[in-house]
Amino acid sequence: MASAPQPAFDGHHPPSRELIDDCVHCGFCLPTCPTYLLWGEEMDSPRGRIHLMNQGLEGAPLEPLVPHFDQCLGCMACVTACPSGVQYDRLIEATRAQVERRYDRPRRERALREAIFALFPYPSRLRRLRAPLRAYQRSGLGRLVRRSGLLDRLPPTFGAMEELLPVVRAAAPVPAYTPAAGERRARVGMLLGCVQREFFPGVNAATVRVLAAEGCDVLAPPEQGCCGALSLHTGREDEARAFARRLVESFADLDVDYVAVNVAGCGSSMKQYAELLADDPQWAGRAAAFTAKVRDVAELLAELGPRAERHPVELTAAYHDACHLGHAQGVRAQPRELLRGIPGLDLREIPEGDVCCGSAGVWNILEPDPARALGDRKAANVSSTGAALLVTANPGCLMQIDAALRRAGRPLPLAHTVEVLDASIRGAGAGELLARAGG
Repeated sequence: MASAPQPAFDGHHPPSRELIDDCVHCGFCLPTCPTYLLWGEEMDSPRGRIHLMNQGLEGAPLEPLVPHFDQCLGCMACVTACPSGVQYDRLIEATRAQVERRYDRPRRERALREAIFALFPYPSRLRRLRAPLRAYQRSGLGRLVRRSGLLDRLPPTFGAMEELLPVVRAAAPVPAYTPAAGERRARVGMLLGCVQREFFPGVNAATVRVLAAEGCDVLAPPEQGCCGALSLHTGREDEARAFARRLVESFADLDVDYVAVNVAGCGSSMKQYAELLADDPQWAGRAAAFTAKVRDVAELLAELGPRAERHPVELTAAYHDACHLGHAQGVRAQPRELLRGIPGLDLREIPEGDVCCGSAGVWNILEPDPARALGDRKAANVSSTGAALLVTANPGCLMQIDAALRRAGRPLPLAHTVEVLDASIRGAGAGELLARAGG
């Protein structure tokens, strides 16, 4: 006789019934939810997923619920939109941890996830990919592969990864210590990141220059590793905790006032360390002290106030809110304030600016078809602004929107917020900025 299905959740930090009960199912979240916008399915909306979480708490089996939880991007637009203050971010992360611990995924799906997490959180492994990927791009083999139709015969994930590849640029290692220009205002630790460090080295280099120009000593311990963001956002709690402990330890002896982060997803996770390690008596206090110092780089620069002279950058730019910066961290005004402080820069807003571009960490690899649809939607909205440059604060967004714009035949230079500030402070002007950004 077949055994009865196990209930969805165990007793280790299931989604909170108290937080579930905060949802009054008003529907304000629906117009902001990417998957609801795509499919119009109630169970693929935030309130629908909350209903499924409640069913799980009441003993429903997990397996039929998993696709709806997996298809959530975790963009947190619903958190911003909710008039009742529902903490959907905490609910979906608790639910995903249950799924990862209790659900036996099909072999192929499990293999893909293991491959992703054997690579992306490890800068040294990404570094070993730089040379072959650069050779692949410079040889023209990539164009040949795309024209051959080979990718169309492979699972969609392979095509998505090839399309998302950024141009591999020359390495630009960040010094372990960079002194402030002029009188020191703060000692700032800096997260180097994983994908950011290896595939967007110019962003880290610009971050150091801007912080130093604004009076900050910058300390970037080279031994630091992954912050655990991808692991945390996909429910791999133990892995995320291990990464968090190691990162906290790597900054332990630096005596910094702040820890600056230039990746939206990383900053969002690092601000959760106090909660993530709350059950660990040896690390709870250290995690809370570390979290209190974490700032997105735009947040920190706005907090310090401008000191370095800004020179004109004569161009139009559209600013895209990375979800884990705008929705998860609530950092929206600061990047705009910094950009509007640059003479000659005409900043434009993007229609449907609160809707995710479809990147969402590794979601665009795990769910390539809906991610592509969301990317196309974002690309159309970006193009409608008529801007000459797209600015955002997350490498995943940069890769996702760049791929969508190229797919639409409307490629556009893309830059991180600090790269625009750096060009202004150095007096580089629009020409150099656009050339570095791909224009």
